[in-house]
Amino acid sequence: MAYKIIVSQCTVCSMCEFECPNAAISMKGDTYVIDPKKCTECEGAYDAPKCDEVCPVPGTCVPA
Repeated sequence: MAYKIIVSQCTVCSMCEFECPNAAISMKGDTYVIDPKKCTECEGAYDAPKCDEVCPVPGTCVPA
């Protein structure tokens, strides 16, 4: 499983990109996206997905 970013809710704050331990988050066009091949939901690095924890808009980073 991987996480995804709800584009319509993303404020492009970039907080998630810098917190991702797998470099799975990158800018695509005018918003951020999560590469499902790289996303591990932060297993082995954190107790919960960091993108969801640091996102200022609740419900923007969600399970795909």
